[in-house]
Amino acid sequence: MRELKLSKAFTLMESGPVVLVTTHDGEKNNIMTISWTMVMDFTPVFAITTGEWNHSFAALRENRECVIAIPTVDLLDKVVGIGTCSGADTDKFAKFNLTPVQAKVVRPALIKECFANIECKVIDIVQRHNIVVLEAVAAYIDTTRKEKRAVHAVGDGTFIVDGRKIDRRKMMASKLPPSV
Repeated sequence: MRELKLSKAFTLMESGPVVLVTTHDGEKNNIMTISWTMVMDFTPVFAITTGEWNHSFAALRENRECVIAIPTVDLLDKVVGIGTCSGADTDKFAKFNLTPVQAKVVRPALIKECFANIECKVIDIVQRHNIVVLEAVAAYIDTTRKEKRAVHAVGDGTFIVDGRKIDRRKMMASKLPPSV
């Protein structure tokens, strides 16, 4: 094995798909790109990593709600573009030609072009690690979309696209907790 610089170790473990997180600051919707996400146990609780450096963080902290929108590979250029400009001076829905859809429970908008959207409430902010813990309150999936492959950031400007799904549910069924 070849030694890897410790500062690059995170590229081996980048987690879930790159997501778009919408917020509302009381006046307007905003979108941010987040690649550091985590599912918390077998519950509809998630975590994202962001902080003061991100324009949307103030809305998350103050209004305590957001939408996690899961884009597919066909939206990758928009996802990267959203992540490289600030909502402080850019209407990202307009700039990237995305359609805001009124959510049912939270104020931030769903994104029509995304494969799935999860309405969330902020239940904790772990300041030491810039972790925002979210509880899902509603979720939607667009089953009519042909493209369903999510994108995963490697962390160095490159991405991996979901591949073929492999089913091992029968093999794992006896090992899952009874509540699942």
